[in-house]
Amino acid sequence: MTSSEAPADLDRRPVGDLSFTEASHQLDEIVSFFEQRDVDVDEMVARLERATAIVDELDRRLRRTRAQVEELVRADRSSGRRGAGESSRRRGLRGLRRGRGA
Repeated sequence: MTSSEAPADLDRRPVGDLSFTEASHQLDEIVSFFEQRDVDVDEMVARLERATAIVDELDRRLRRTRAQVEELVRADRSSGRRGAGESSRRRGLRGLRRGRGA
């Protein structure tokens, strides 16, 4: 196996297509794989590259979600009216749902 080939059991879907839960599960599987056996160097490289791509994608999603939440909080605080923040929170939550989640 060359470093450009992925092990047969490694998910080849683009990490951007994975749900947050699927990506986290894959990271757990990769860690378990390393903990449980001696690994071929090429296989190790392929799994580490996959793990790095997953971590980068999840970090990107978390940063985006954090920015959205911070914007909702700012909008709520700047509204200056009680009750007005509720509608802005609802609008923001709808936006989060449309934006493919975290």
